[in-house]
Amino acid sequence: MPGRILIVDDVATNRILMRVKLSEGCYDTLQADCGTAALQIARDEQPDLILLDLFLPDMDGAEVCTALKADPRTADIPVVIVTAAQGGTDKMRALQAGAEEVLRKPLDDVILLARVRSLLRARETEQELALRESTRRALGFAETPQGFAPRGRVALVARTPEQSQNWCAALQVHGAADFQPLDRAQALALKPDAPVPDVFVVAADLDRQGAGLRLLSDLRARPATRHAAIVISVPSGARDVAAMALDLGASDLLSGPFDPDEAAIRIETQLTRKQQADRLRASVKDGLRLAVTDPLTGLYNRRYAMPHLAQIAERTAETQKTFAVMILDLDRFKQVNDTHGHAAGDAVLVQVAALLGAQLRPSDLLARIGGEEFMVVLPECDLGRARKTAERLRREICQAPITLPEGAPISVSVSIGIATSDGIRNAPEDVFDMADKALFDAKAQGRNTVTVCRPAA
Repeated sequence: MPGRILIVDDVATNRILMRVKLSEGCYDTLQADCGTAALQIARDEQPDLILLDLFLPDMDGAEVCTALKADPRTADIPVVIVTAAQGGTDKMRALQAGAEEVLRKPLDDVILLARVRSLLRARETEQELALRESTRRALGFAETPQGFAPRGRVALVARTPEQSQNWCAALQVHGAADFQPLDRAQALALKPDAPVPDVFVVAADLDRQGAGLRLLSDLRARPATRHAAIVISVPSGARDVAAMALDLGASDLLSGPFDPDEAAIRIETQLTRKQQADRLRASVKDGLRLAVTDPLTGLYNRRYAMPHLAQIAERTAETQKTFAVMILDLDRFKQVNDTHGHAAGDAVLVQVAALLGAQLRPSDLLARIGGEEFMVVLPECDLGRARKTAERLRREICQAPITLPEGAPISVSVSIGIATSDGIRNAPEDVFDMADKALFDAKAQGRNTVTVCRPAA
C-alpha cells in the first residue's frame, strides 16, 4: 500500500526529518515549503496524503486545508496537520478546516506511521468504490441519486453505563445524529436486518484493559457492522494502544479526556464518509447486478469487464504503475458437455468461477467473458507477480476435483495467457488482445499451461 506523501513545511530540516521517518514505510515523498506551492503540487501530482504544517510563511495551514477541501481535484486527499502549538484552539481550527488528523511536534514515529497507514487504507477503499461507480456511469447508467441523507446513528460504548450516558448527554447538544449508549454485549448482538449504527465510539479500555480493541476487531469481523465507522477513545500517552487501534481498523481516534466538541467534529466527518460509501455500495450492488453479471456464475460479464478494464488502465496511467490481464480458457470443455451433458458443463463453470474468486484479491477483477473463457485483471501488478498468480490459479483448478450433478468427480484444466501494461501506450484493449494471443499460444503448446505475451520494445 505504499503511496506518495506531500510534506509541507517551510523549514528544510523538518522536511528532511519527516522524509526519513516516512522512509521506514517505503513511502515516496514530495515537498513544498509554502502553502501556495503545496496547493499547486497537490493539484498537479495528486499525492495520496498530505502532511501539512500549521504555520507557513504565506498562508495559515488551516487555510491551505480549507482550499484543498474546496477544490474537487484535491478534496479527497487526506490531510494531517502538524503543529508545535499545545493549545486546543489550533487543533479545533484544523479539524474544522477539514483535516483528518492533527499531530503535535515532536512527532511520535509509531503514531505517525500508524496514522498514515490507516488513512491510506481508507483512501484506497474510497477510490475502489469510486472507480466502480465511474464504471457504472461509463456503462450508461444514471448517476446515483443523492436524495436526503438519513439522520446518522451513533453508538457510544464507554467503560461504564454511566460514562456512556454522560457521553450521550454531552453530544446530544450538537444535534448531528441520534446517539445511543450501548454496552459491549449489545453492540455485538446487532443483526444485519436491524438498524445498525453508522458510527461506534468505543473506549479502548472497557471492563478490562484492551477490551475496546477486541470489540473493534469483533465489529470489523461481523457482516452487520463491518462497514461502520469506529472511533476509538484512548487515554493520553497511550501510543501503543492508539497505533494498534489504527492498525486493527479504527476509522479515527479520540486522544485524552473526552472532548465533546472534538468528538462531534470527528463523528460528523465519519458519518459523511459512511453515508457516501453506503450510497456507492448500493449503486454497485443494485444498479449493476442484473445488467452486468453472468446469471450462471455470478461473476461480472464482458459488458462490465471492458469498461472497468479501461478505468483501471486510466488509474494506472496516473500512478505510473502496471496492471496485468489474464485470459483463461477451460481445456477441452466441449468434451464435458458432449460426455456428461450441459448441466454438467454448467456445474464445472460455477465451481471453476468459485475456485478463481477464492484465490484473488477483492480489488482484482474476475469476469466471465465467453462460454468457457474468463478474464482476470490485476491492478498494480507486475509481470513476475502476475505469472505467479496465474500458476497458482492453474494448479488450483487442475488439482481440485469438480463434482458433477450426478455426484461423480472429474478433473479439468485451464490454459492462461498473460499480458501487462509495461511499455503499452495504446488503449487497454491492446493489453487484452496481447493476453488473448498468449492464450492461443498456451493452447498450441499443449494446454494446461501459462504463456506470457511480452510487449514489443
